[in-house]
Amino acid sequence: MSETTHQEAAQKLAELIRDIRIAMMTTAAEDGTLHSRPMATLEREFDGSLWFFTDAHSGKVYEVRADQHVNLAYSSPGGNSFVSVAGRATVSRDKNKIKELWTPAMKAWFPDGEDDANIALLQIDVESAQYWDTPDSKVVHLVGFIKAPVTRQRYQPGENEKVEFAK
Repeated sequence: MSETTHQEAAQKLAELIRDIRIAMMTTAAEDGTLHSRPMATLEREFDGSLWFFTDAHSGKVYEVRADQHVNLAYSSPGGNSFVSVAGRATVSRDKNKIKELWTPAMKAWFPDGEDDANIALLQIDVESAQYWDTPDSKVVHLVGFIKAPVTRQRYQPGENEKVEFAK
């Protein structure tokens, strides 16, 4: 992927998930079963990595230490936007990064603040993303859905693309 294309892909991904605070993060357990849970994406300029606060002793931390592959699913049904992000997770206890990303709202999970003994960060380095972004107008969807069988052309609700983020 050319540098310009990589920048465009990163910009598109940032735009699509900007207003979606919660992602469903999926990790794999040692026995291969998949576990998903809601996680709040930290607001920051997207540079190829997504960040999340977590408890350092949570199941997901053990799972990503055994298998770094994760998936993040973002959904905005009202905005007709859906994004699936694949990447590799690493656990960080870096106090400077915790301080940089800290917000007062995190105190609900970490009552001792930035110095909470259980605080950790998950950094997800994005490897690829697939998105479905459709026009907001329900009329546009309805017309396209009705028109498909008449024209014998498959219904295409909007934009769908997979982009790679190889570094």
